[in-house]
Amino acid sequence: MKYPLYRFDTPAAVVPWQAIDDRVMGGVSASHMRHDPAGHGVFAGEVSLENNGGFASVRALAEVPETAVGALACVLEVRGDGRRYKFNLRTDGGFDGIAHQASFQPPAGEWAVMRLPLEGFVATWRGRPASAEPPTAAQIKQIGLLIADRQAGPFQLDVRVIALGD
Repeated sequence: MKYPLYRFDTPAAVVPWQAIDDRVMGGVSASHMRHDPAGHGVFAGEVSLENNGGFASVRALAEVPETAVGALACVLEVRGDGRRYKFNLRTDGGFDGIAHQASFQPPAGEWAVMRLPLEGFVATWRGRPASAEPPTAAQIKQIGLLIADRQAGPFQLDVRVIALGD
């Protein structure tokens, strides 16, 4: 991983991550980011479709190293559960606003490196398409993980590293 933003090999790595679930709009989904003693982070919880809900997410501030401003992709080392996830980027430090998203579906039960080109991120606002150019690495202020695959039930995405790369 060329320019790591988060390595989840210590318990301190999960501290900055906060859950933002569909509870913000009356839903009942719940998620969290925790450290696994095996040396990785765990984004886990349960998605519920009750009360027009259906999403769970975590997010953290990102400090992009000056050496990474020309990076062309986000690179995640993850182990999935067979479900589809989204990786979010935000270009400001606010709570609400435009998010740039890229979908990925890591293989269930095995570690994989997912490369998400910045040019492929799609702008959204509260889950709906928005008009904005894909961000550059230098513009990234927040990163996040999201599940919103319209499937109720438990989920777990294991994460070793979130980085920027070529």
